[in-house]
Amino acid sequence: MNFDLSQERVMLQDSLRRFLRDRHSPQMQNAAQYPPGYDAGLWSGLAELGVFAALFSEKDGGFGGLGADIAVVFEELGRAGVTAPVTETCILGGGLLSRLGDSNQKELITGIMEGSCQIALAHAEPDGRYDLSFVSARAVPQSDGIVLNGQKSVVVNAQAADFLIISAREDGAADASEGISLFLVPSGADGIVMRDFALVGGGRAAEISIENLLVSEAARLGPAGAAFPVLEEVTAAAITATCAATLGAMISAADLTRDYLATRKQFGRPIGSFQALAHRMADMMIALEQARSAVILAAGHLEASRDVRELHASAAKNLIGRTGRLIAEESIQMHGGIGMTAEYGLGHLARQIVMADHRFGDTDHHLERFIALTAA
Repeated sequence: MNFDLSQERVMLQDSLRRFLRDRHSPQMQNAAQYPPGYDAGLWSGLAELGVFAALFSEKDGGFGGLGADIAVVFEELGRAGVTAPVTETCILGGGLLSRLGDSNQKELITGIMEGSCQIALAHAEPDGRYDLSFVSARAVPQSDGIVLNGQKSVVVNAQAADFLIISAREDGAADASEGISLFLVPSGADGIVMRDFALVGGGRAAEISIENLLVSEAARLGPAGAAFPVLEEVTAAAITATCAATLGAMISAADLTRDYLATRKQFGRPIGSFQALAHRMADMMIALEQARSAVILAAGHLEASRDVRELHASAAKNLIGRTGRLIAEESIQMHGGIGMTAEYGLGHLARQIVMADHRFGDTDHHLERFIALTAA
């Protein structure tokens, strides 16, 4: 099987890598430096370059949208240590609008591709852990609309988003996959209270309280109570994006480590020539190739049937989590103290790598899920 990128994707990869090399570095990723949690100038530049349009299909006005496009874009973002909310706005928000939105709601996709509109998905809840079907927030119909109440946790990019997509249950038990609906709501709507905070791996998120939030029937995305299959589909794409970005960060961490071992000298010779360190570096490179294969498999099966898609997504997330911890720990140990200084990029990359394991389910969660899917 040929895993080479198409000519168009090679051009996208090259242009994005050059752009990020000139505009961004892991050392720049500091939430305090950018109050919104990301570099607004970089965001505009990515939109002008057509990066966001590459994450949407032609029917949405883009020129990509397949798993391979997601893998190419996010690997380059990960290499540069970018933590801009591309996953939240393009993959999750844009993906849900593309699949469930009506003509008016889909108009926001144009704003997303142009960089003028941002979206955050308010789905995870304090008691839900990584269970995608757990939704205790309620949507109750009334004569003048629908009233939403509930709590949402770790809503990434909530404070900078123009719109929130809020999940709420119209029917069923809190952990049932049936009965979940999604509602598109302006982030500043009455009834939404946010507590904003910085994320360890970069960017910002918020805890959200939804108190008697009145929305219209038109705010609902798709049919009532039928959002879970689509939510699962876009989450698989977000998992693939996270895995690809983590792979890119691991590549950069490994490159920094290899360069350091080649230049740092002890006893008159580069420390990379010592057998023990050379073996550890070789183990890192082998693990990286395994991780790359997992990302390719996950990206290549995003358009497959539900069970196949979810199986490969969980397999990739589990492997990336385990490999990421290995790369982060080995890189820092072989660097010594310099690896965690604020002026050096490795510490920022290591935090992003380790914290990525906790997005959309950690290694243990996806191991259990992979076993369950295999048994099924």
